[in-house]
Amino acid sequence: MSYFIEVRHDGLNKYRMVRGSDPYVVKQKALAQQAAWDEMWARKQERETAVLHKEHCLEEAQKQTIEAKETLEAIENTLNHTLDIDDTINWDLLKDRTPFSKAKPREPICEKIPIEPKEDFYEFVPQLGFLDKLISSRRIRKETECKEHFNNAHEMWVKKCGDIQEWFQRERSSYEQEIRKWESEKREYHEEQLRRNSAVDERKTVYLSGDAGAVTDYCDLVLSNSEYPDSFPQSFQLDYLVESKTVLVDYFLPCLESIPTLREVSYVKSRDEFVEKHISEKERNRLYDSAIYQIAIRSLHELFEADAANAIDSIVFNGWVEYIDKATGKDTTACILSIQSNKGEFSEINLSQVDPKACFKKLKGVAAAQLHGMSPVAPLLKIDRSDARFISSYDVAGTLDDSVNIAAMDWEDFEHLIREIFEKEFSQTGGEVKVTRASRDGGVDAVAFDPDPIRGGKIVIQAKRYTNTVGVSAVRDLYGTVINEGASKGILITTAEYGNDAYSFAKDKPLTLLTGSNLLHLLSKHGYHAKIDLKEAKLQLAAEEN
Repeated sequence: MSYFIEVRHDGLNKYRMVRGSDPYVVKQKALAQQAAWDEMWARKQERETAVLHKEHCLEEAQKQTIEAKETLEAIENTLNHTLDIDDTINWDLLKDRTPFSKAKPREPICEKIPIEPKEDFYEFVPQLGFLDKLISSRRIRKETECKEHFNNAHEMWVKKCGDIQEWFQRERSSYEQEIRKWESEKREYHEEQLRRNSAVDERKTVYLSGDAGAVTDYCDLVLSNSEYPDSFPQSFQLDYLVESKTVLVDYFLPCLESIPTLREVSYVKSRDEFVEKHISEKERNRLYDSAIYQIAIRSLHELFEADAANAIDSIVFNGWVEYIDKATGKDTTACILSIQSNKGEFSEINLSQVDPKACFKKLKGVAAAQLHGMSPVAPLLKIDRSDARFISSYDVAGTLDDSVNIAAMDWEDFEHLIREIFEKEFSQTGGEVKVTRASRDGGVDAVAFDPDPIRGGKIVIQAKRYTNTVGVSAVRDLYGTVINEGASKGILITTAEYGNDAYSFAKDKPLTLLTGSNLLHLLSKHGYHAKIDLKEAKLQLAAEEN
């Protein structure tokens, strides 16, 4: 007698018929064959996995090499990158065109009312046979059963109709509430959107009129739109000199360490590892110097090209770098190049053909021979923080104690107190605060200069020694002042509270509203104590007026 077992392996696509006269031997041969094929399959899979791994590594090395080359080329072409771009601000792009995103509530659909049962429906009509007609009791029983069946069905139909109507009325009422809420939210959304878009139009109008603050703000937008590698700080401070129509730019440049050095990545199969190749230190220094010259020339080009209001006759660009001084090991900030150019002179240059360094020198720019050496130079023109409105200040905080009611103190003393406390706050980061000439007209009470390259700049501070809730008009005035002053932020501080309309107006604007509680916290933070009693202040101020 002969025995056989079929052995298959789908992965290897193999098939064999194992035969023999002994079933045990046949089974063992089949198992041995299956094991051999499984081992062959495992080795094949391992080889294929290794090949796939190496192919993946080769692809990854090629990908990283391409990215590295593109990064270096982008830095090498810093100036050329902007030449095909219109740097003029497109005001329409600043507007919010986003449609209201919340879905409209779905109107409920009433369930279809079922057909009303009728007595003449077949199921309610007694089906009488011959005997039913002869025997009246049988006929009456069937008629009674059908009548009860109809009455029950009709009662159920009436209840079903009532349930449907009740559900629909409940759903309809809920829908009407939801639709009113949705329409209100949609209306508020579009009103706010319209307000923001109108603010853009107003901003454009003010800029085109040549307003100093608006020109500064516009130039800030232009430089902020400029694309650079993520490792570049792209931080700056701006000032606009109306009389000479000059824009002054203090630009914080990348340090040497911001320049990438990776040039190529290769994969060594025998060692199963990646090997990186970097540009030399000499090449990195050359690339850094070239990039810095290009940033300076590029910034001049972008500001001149975007000057739609014809408000700029000349630009001064001061390039600053924050770095660690190798000699002292300390953080250092230095101006390493400075250049000034007028629009007419600059417009004659063919930027697509220039050598950045030669162009910089042609424009009489000032810089050390090697920028990567971080040798400081004197800026051709500095941002002037002087202001005819600034006056000498005096200290008030030292006279405070728990008995002093700030809400009732002399208004001029109050403004100097605000200057003093904010000076202590900003001095922690190297800032300074100046108080303006007392005018009691709701204008600028103090100006802070924060040197932080990212969040700093000129900050307008207004102090309101109020005993009543501060309304939206004061916040609007502050926002107008921020724009007119070309400031980066406005702070309004009061002894009282703010109304909801004041907070709504300040939302999404560079404004900070500080209440009396915030003021007491600031005083306490710097070791001073006082009180704010609005009721007592009202009585005291009324008595003084009488």
